[in-house]
Amino acid sequence: MKISKVLAGAAVVALSATACAPGAGSDSAADSATGPVKTGVPDKNVTLELVSTPESGSAVKAIIEAFEAKHPNVTVKYQDTNYDDYNKSLNLALYSKTGPDIVLLNSVGTTVKDGLVRDLSPYAKAYGWEKTYPSTQLNQWRVDKDGSTLGQGGLYAAPAGFSLVGVYYNKAKAAKAGITKPPATLEEFDAALGKAKAAGELPLQLGNAQGHASFPIQLIGQSQDGAGQAAKWTFGQKGATFDTAGNRTAVDKLTEWNKKGYLPKGANGADLQTAVDKFTKGEGVYLVDGNWDAATIGKKLGKDAGFIAFPSTEATAIGTSVAYAVSSHSKNPDTAAAFLDFLHSPQAAAEFKAGFMPADLSVAKPEANTVMADVVAAWSKVNADNGLVGFNNNATATMNDKLTAATQELLAGRTDSAGFIKAIQGEWANTHG
Repeated sequence: MKISKVLAGAAVVALSATACAPGAGSDSAADSATGPVKTGVPDKNVTLELVSTPESGSAVKAIIEAFEAKHPNVTVKYQDTNYDDYNKSLNLALYSKTGPDIVLLNSVGTTVKDGLVRDLSPYAKAYGWEKTYPSTQLNQWRVDKDGSTLGQGGLYAAPAGFSLVGVYYNKAKAAKAGITKPPATLEEFDAALGKAKAAGELPLQLGNAQGHASFPIQLIGQSQDGAGQAAKWTFGQKGATFDTAGNRTAVDKLTEWNKKGYLPKGANGADLQTAVDKFTKGEGVYLVDGNWDAATIGKKLGKDAGFIAFPSTEATAIGTSVAYAVSSHSKNPDTAAAFLDFLHSPQAAAEFKAGFMPADLSVAKPEANTVMADVVAAWSKVNADNGLVGFNNNATATMNDKLTAATQELLAGRTDSAGFIKAIQGEWANTHG
């Protein structure tokens, strides 16, 4: 499984976009995707069609039931398709004037470029989504009118549940190694890894068969450079570069940790699931991974499982959202937008229980002193510091493959920091110039 499949439902950042085409037969006064809009649902009977993937389906089905209970005159028909087939068939479905009204959006690339989904900016303003979500969460779904720059411009999807990548740790093994508190800075994290090694423990569990060494590299880099600067590169904004002080520190640090034996031998031959399995069996004090594995880790390690945002003065994490868009051909865009607004309601947020964080944290009430409580606390800090950055693996359509190959070469000693950074920036420049 590639990272994109581990995060089925996460954004695959790509390529180009233009303004959306007008909706056909709208249930509002809107004449175009940027015209006046109405909030709420009409009094008449309305039927919407929604397509998604099974990974997000269980939560969405429950949300549909809650929405229909609140609005008995609205029927939302649900259909799902497996992840690979979904991405291949989505644009074809949206080209049809009888296609779905609401779609899970895994890519803003050609879907937006071809005018297949609406610019939701008027609805964002009408519903106050800018106040509901931190800017780093909405910006992942903005595309500028130049067609290649993300993070600014029109908004083409509304987020629901969120993923984040941080640091799991084994509390019992950390205490045994003399680590008395979670590290708060990169320097403290570095020292903690050293203590773990001195205590005879594997400091940092890692599986890199799918390129997950890119996670600690990105987290170190953005913790040093700042989330705002890091996001510019991920979004493909002109003038951005991977050759930053933070990323040089990150690649140097991972290389150093590998040479010191802080990483497992044979990491390139193990995938993420193998690393998680080993971590839950006591092999490793720390593990960089996403909240989608929190339930598994919490169940197997119990009270010994902990989670923190990556050690940094300002909390930062890698993450993205399950996000839904409205077809440009939808005859009921106002009702569809009302459903998107419902995605951050308490009723909807309560359904994002496994693998995703809800937009409304007031419904997230995990048991105290559990790893899920730690995840919620970390998510709250990241939100407060506006520190969420999209996955570097999604900076271009081919970046995941490049990062996988380059991190494997780095750990195998076949490239150095300068070569790694040059390769990654070169791959980015092929798309973004």
